[in-house]
Amino acid sequence: MFKGLKGLFGGKEKAVVGAPVSGRAIPMSQVNDPTFSQEILGKGVAIIPDKGRIVAPIDGTVTMVFDTKHAISMQGESGVELIIHVGIDTVELKGQYFTALVNAGAQVSKGTPLLEFDMEKIKAAGYDVVTPVIVCNTPNFPDMTVKSGMDVREGDTVIELN
Repeated sequence: MFKGLKGLFGGKEKAVVGAPVSGRAIPMSQVNDPTFSQEILGKGVAIIPDKGRIVAPIDGTVTMVFDTKHAISMQGESGVELIIHVGIDTVELKGQYFTALVNAGAQVSKGTPLLEFDMEKIKAAGYDVVTPVIVCNTPNFPDMTVKSGMDVREGDTVIELN
């Protein structure tokens, strides 16, 4: 009911992006890769995962599952375009230690499992498992708020889109 009233009076529904993995949310500036830390692909948040499972952070469509399964892109019902990128330089693993649970084109609800990864084997191979969550169309959300510096569980709000 209140959604309708908000729309009636010209207000805009605030969309949120949940944490795709449980762990520690940190600012993108702390990611040890300039593409992410300088927010070249877009603004967002990074999570140091405490388990090897990625879930959908929004309701929407899986637009791409990278061949190497280390990253997934999604488009939300709010129009937000996201990339969830597990680890730094993990593309070099060529899919080893990653299992995709969905395909491109899948319609998913927030919390739907998307990807599993063997965090310990990835770390043992010398890779950082920090997981950036990037809003690729950042200019469409000029008042975006990012939450970091806290422990998060899957689904906890880490980005608010205004």
